[in-house]
Amino acid sequence: MGILVIGSFMMDLVVRTERFPHSGETVIGQSFAKFPGGKGANQAVAAARLGADVTMVGKVGSDPFGDEFLSTLKSEGIDTANILRDTQYPTGVGSITLEGNGNNRIVVVPGANLHYYSSELNSIKSLIQSSELLMVQLEMDINMIEQAVALAAEVQVPVILNPAPAQRLSDELLRNVTYLTPNESEVELLTGIKVLTLEDAEAAGKVLLEKGVQNVIITLAEKGALIVNPAGNIHVPSLKVQPVDTVAAGDSFNGALAVGIINGRPLKDAVEYANAVGAITVTREGAIPSLPRASEVVEFLRHHVDDSVTNNN
Repeated sequence: MGILVIGSFMMDLVVRTERFPHSGETVIGQSFAKFPGGKGANQAVAAARLGADVTMVGKVGSDPFGDEFLSTLKSEGIDTANILRDTQYPTGVGSITLEGNGNNRIVVVPGANLHYYSSELNSIKSLIQSSELLMVQLEMDINMIEQAVALAAEVQVPVILNPAPAQRLSDELLRNVTYLTPNESEVELLTGIKVLTLEDAEAAGKVLLEKGVQNVIITLAEKGALIVNPAGNIHVPSLKVQPVDTVAAGDSFNGALAVGIINGRPLKDAVEYANAVGAITVTREGAIPSLPRASEVVEFLRHHVDDSVTNNN
């Protein structure tokens, strides 16, 4: 059936301003924009634009933002039949203020995202069983996530868990994870190891392997990514670009990783592909609007290889 994403929806309301206001102060902003986002929706669209068959499960409100999400996902060819509408809680919202120097301040109101419960998994057990891969994040009810991952493990469906936003996770959950994709701050929270070097990342990855994770892929921003699994460690360097907006960089990486895995790529190749997708994403503004299509990734990689050959001669 392809990729099943159980995930979140967040309508991002983005204000750009030269500097953040002090307490009690009003400043004049430079621009306002509204972007559909949320880790689940971002990852689902990222995978769909790269050619995967994607089904998304979650919950939005019975409001215009919910309508917009369903319309957006349908236009991307994503199966939305199992997305629920909540009559009590609104669609999730992220209020984002971007400063001129690139710093940001974000307030998230999860809304309906936190009200997709374990009991509602009963209706999608067959979806989990028939999926090639399950992808989840942590912007939803953690008990539901734990049960969804356990259900996938029971029927031997591989699971990508992107442990964001960062929080501590039970060993029981980690034992059922096939691919864990933390960044530096997330892996520090999970292991207690501050990641400043590749050696630190390797040590943290080994701690997670001991907890039962099958493959750890630690994303290291400009340093690329480190794969840690029982076969050893592989550092996959990043591709150099000039960032414009890092929103959805991790989500595009995860969506691309999922596509690489179900297409049968070796894990190193899948991570290289995911690095390329993440690199393209940070050169564009917004979450979903920044996600590339497969043809754009092919073109980007072709130019990158050509440039690398030229620079090495």
